[in-house]
Amino acid sequence: MSESTKKHPHGMMRRKEREITDRTEIDAIITSTHLMRIALVDGDLPFLVPVFYAYDGAALYFHSAQAGTKMDILKSNNNICFEISIDNGFIESDEACDFEAQHRTVIGSGKAVFVEDETEKIKALDLIVAHFSEKKFTYPKANLDRTAVIRIDIEALKGKKHGF
Repeated sequence: MSESTKKHPHGMMRRKEREITDRTEIDAIITSTHLMRIALVDGDLPFLVPVFYAYDGAALYFHSAQAGTKMDILKSNNNICFEISIDNGFIESDEACDFEAQHRTVIGSGKAVFVEDETEKIKALDLIVAHFSEKKFTYPKANLDRTAVIRIDIEALKGKKHGF
């Protein structure tokens, strides 16, 4: 990852005591779950969607049908923001407005790149499938051709935790 991955995607963290700066801890959050939310922008409208994903230590990957709203937006604007959160809960309080979220979260941004190389596409699909099964699969050419694989080249990344 480039030097720019050390920037904060949404500004500096206000609550420094909640910031996760240890890259090992950030990577552990990224690799510990199956679902990530991606945020895209279509003109002046935000679009948020959950996707299954994989992480290879440098980039994130997700797959999609070749057509649809997500793909249309990515073809015209490849800027992407992502969020991965685990251990979601809450911390109760005696005061109504003092409840707090208990969580470990990673938020990042980058550029979405359509993976065209078949070897990289298969590697990414294998990583995604490995979240769900230890079986090894083959991908018929027809399936590969109708499946889009998108790589997120991470440009900025930050972690936050509270309640741990």
